[in-house]
Amino acid sequence: MNSIVPETTESNFSELEKHLLNDFQHDLPLTENPFSDIARKLGSDEETVINTLKSLKDRGVISRVGPVFRANRIGVSTLAAMAVPEAELVQVAEKISDYAEVNHNYERLHHFNLWFVVTARDDAHLEQVLLEMEKNCGYAVMSLPMLEDYFIDLGFDLKWT
Repeated sequence: MNSIVPETTESNFSELEKHLLNDFQHDLPLTENPFSDIARKLGSDEETVINTLKSLKDRGVISRVGPVFRANRIGVSTLAAMAVPEAELVQVAEKISDYAEVNHNYERLHHFNLWFVVTARDDAHLEQVLLEMEKNCGYAVMSLPMLEDYFIDLGFDLKWT
């Protein structure tokens, strides 16, 4: 499977970046100042943690920092896919990632090659976002609403060699 994320190696990351990418995939502090709490745990300061996360986002390593809720526990969601010409895939993926309602997208080797989950407050807002995506990207969105709930933990331990 091809990746939309730029290739990275261990040497591309500082020690702070490695800890931020690995250590807080679960149990992000649910406090008034979570980045300050993270900084304290890592022997850093809040501003450095925030700036480091912004740098990781700007470099395309991460798309966002925040909670991921189980589907349809809060609001509504759908798995969505687009068939995008290879030459436009990165550009369209970036547009999709800009939506607050999308927490990640990925490429699949298939006619429908760009996949993403859209979460919204209600069905009307979800439909509005999908229509806006079609208009802004120029490609039809195939919506595949969940019929049965399966929870998969998307966190994984990064093994830095």
